[in-house]
Amino acid sequence: MFEFDLLKKSSDSAARLGVFHTCHGIIDTPIFMPVGTCASVKTMTSEEVASTGAQIILGNTYHLWMRPGSELIAKAGGLHRFMNWSGSILTDSGGFQVFSLAENRKIEEEGVHFRSHLDGSRHFLTPEKAIQIQQQLGSDIMMQLDECIPYPSDYDYVKESTDRTQRWLERCIDTWGHSQTQALFGIIQGGTYPDLRVAATEQIKSYQLPGIAIGGLSVGEENAVMYEILDHIEPHLPVDRPRYLMGVGTPEDLVEGVYRGVDMFDCVWPTRIGRNGAVITSRGRLTVRNATYQEDFRPLDPECDCFACQNYTRAYIRHLIKANEILGLRLCSYHNVYYMMRLIDRMREAIREDRYAEFRQNFYRDLEEAKIQEKLGK
Repeated sequence: MFEFDLLKKSSDSAARLGVFHTCHGIIDTPIFMPVGTCASVKTMTSEEVASTGAQIILGNTYHLWMRPGSELIAKAGGLHRFMNWSGSILTDSGGFQVFSLAENRKIEEEGVHFRSHLDGSRHFLTPEKAIQIQQQLGSDIMMQLDECIPYPSDYDYVKESTDRTQRWLERCIDTWGHSQTQALFGIIQGGTYPDLRVAATEQIKSYQLPGIAIGGLSVGEENAVMYEILDHIEPHLPVDRPRYLMGVGTPEDLVEGVYRGVDMFDCVWPTRIGRNGAVITSRGRLTVRNATYQEDFRPLDPECDCFACQNYTRAYIRHLIKANEILGLRLCSYHNVYYMMRLIDRMREAIREDRYAEFRQNFYRDLEEAKIQEKLGK
């Protein structure tokens, strides 16, 4: 049974502290969800992901439908058993990948025709099919099928697309059937037009779904535009339901999103930059593959107590990366996921102590000071 409890709201911002319950555990919010696109957070085992403190991960409906197939995963006992993950799982609808990866897309009222990016095979994704696939996967939280509107788009197209997404939501709800084991979130679209965003929010809110998501942001617009949209819709969001900002996950975006009342985030960014030899630290982003770290025997982040930082140096990890040893990318990815979990811990503590605005201010101050110290080699 899915339940959400709002524990505290900050007096100096829209930041919120909460907890929600799924069939696979209790999740504290704000929360960051590592992305397990193909039933794996890239380069990491499920046990390693759990050891970072992650309480919930994201699986991708499109990729799992294309390979190995949702029927096979259902035969395995669902996605939790298939990937040996005992925590909660959120699955997206596959809509973003259909519009960003698939070929020969054709949108109609009934759904989306497309060709697989893997082998060119033809498929047809409808709102009903998106829910049925997620039911086979057995995720704790499902997302409606929506169109992730490209940026920039003109007002008339965005309105037409957003209205269709709303109609698709009604069909998703009918297929979902108010399941007691899988929660369904509706998705707010509307591009960068505040009036369309607010109208979509009010309509989705009227369905009294277990949660609500904000889609179509961080797709090319300036960060200031994304924050402005969040400011516009926050007063209209349901107070007693979790709020999920889809596909957003840099440290700065988490700090700003929580400040504006967001509870849930996901992004491939931490593990993606890890696989490219870069890490997130208390001193900002560090590209450990660079030559300047060849004889640097400090940990990736002197203020981090993760396994990688406690046991290995920048010089060693750089050596691994330059030698094309996969361990180097694994250590970077592990550290980055761990960093995100500790950042979220600090955010929760600040909200609990009613000092989130101060935390936000100090976050940027400390980051700038640390960058200066790093350049000085201290």
